[in-house]
Amino acid sequence: MKLIAQGAEAKIYEADFEEVFGVPLLKERVIVKHRIPKRYRIKEIDVKLRKERTVREARILHRAKEFGVNCPHVYEVDLRDMKLVMEYIEGQRLKELLESVPMEERLELCREVGRQIGKLHKAGIVHGDLTTSNMIFRDGKVYLIDFGLADFDSTLEARGVDLHLLRRAMESTHYTWFERGFEAVLEGYAEVLGEEARKEVEEKMREIESRGRYRERSWLS
Repeated sequence: MKLIAQGAEAKIYEADFEEVFGVPLLKERVIVKHRIPKRYRIKEIDVKLRKERTVREARILHRAKEFGVNCPHVYEVDLRDMKLVMEYIEGQRLKELLESVPMEERLELCREVGRQIGKLHKAGIVHGDLTTSNMIFRDGKVYLIDFGLADFDSTLEARGVDLHLLRRAMESTHYTWFERGFEAVLEGYAEVLGEEARKEVEEKMREIESRGRYRERSWLS
């Protein structure tokens, strides 16, 4: 297995079926996410937390799939070592792709992002880390990946925060055209959840943004 990323909670490895399952005929690549033990925690609490988070992520991915979200398939949940074995989504990261295609194509990709988020929110799930770095374009489809911060939460507040974070991420990464791009995201979102849901979440986002500005002014004063 090849270590490809390491965060505060987990190590991410790239492997293939043969390495993980001992199936020599299948060379398909997989992602292995290992939630690592934390020595500063009491052992029983550490095991409980890692198990809960591993199970939750697997359940979230399963439910997202049921609602038509393009996301990795879960092959195995290992609750002894706290590992998830998932489909490797091979394709082009949206962060780079969006900067290399004509504007109309960019906007259509953004609409598809909005549709995927709409399906996710319809399932009662928020992603928690929506950025174009966590989206892959494969075979004409946009896939959402990295559900480590995702949660079951259908509240308007949670959905507003999810989209607010995406808007901020797009402003940072795609600053020359992010306003048109995010408008296209909301168009796709409304295709799935309706115009009323779009209006509600936009209003919530404005409220969240104004709260942020207030905190910033308070800190500076």
